Amino acid sequence: MTDGIIFDVDGTLWDSTTVVEKAYNKALREFGITDITIKADDLKKLFGLPMDDIIKVLLPDSSEEVRKKFKPICFSYEEDHLRKEAGTVYPGLEETLKVLSGKYPLFIVSNCQAGYIELFFEKTGLGKYFKDHTCPGDTGLLKAGNIKYIAEKNGLKCPVYVGDTHMDEEACREAGVPFVFASYGFGHGIKPDYVIDALPDLARLF
Repeated sequence: MTDGIIFDVDGTLWDSTTVVEKAYNKALREFGITDITIKADDLKKLFGLPMDDIIKVLLPDSSEEVRKKFKPICFSYEEDHLRKEAGTVYPGLEETLKVLSGKYPLFIVSNCQAGYIELFFEKTGLGKYFKDHTCPGDTGLLKAGNIKYIAEKNGLKCPVYVGDTHMDEEACREAGVPFVFASYGFGHGIKPDYVIDALPDLARLF
């Protein structure tokens, strides 16, 4: 029986790509890169990857040294833009969290930088529904490791993970946790254990 629900953020709880698009393009221009323009649809294909992998895709011909210098600029502008303009939460989010949190402890594990989940809480006011959260920026672990970390830290024996990409699903398989595929998000599933087409489906599923 499920004893906790762990969520991804981007493509699962909200869509911040139209905001982050502006931030990344500003960072590119400040960095002197004028021949690359990032679109929200490009980011939807990248979100879910570790940030280092995203930077490699954005700057495929740049050296590792250049990428390391570019990364904190991306972080800085992303935070600045999201503080001014929040991402768009998916329909039924708060109502679903309210119902689920009355039955299960809720958590977030995302492959984001430190501070991003806290910013999501700040901009949406939804932090009150979650018991704990973590990301590679906090632990140095990737998603599978962080799923295990959250489960062990909080004494979860049978959690499920809700995400929107095959990368989430692969992390769940590695962590030994059932995967709930959010089909409305950015990616695709492979052989998910459950499928939801909208957030309110979760309240009916669990």
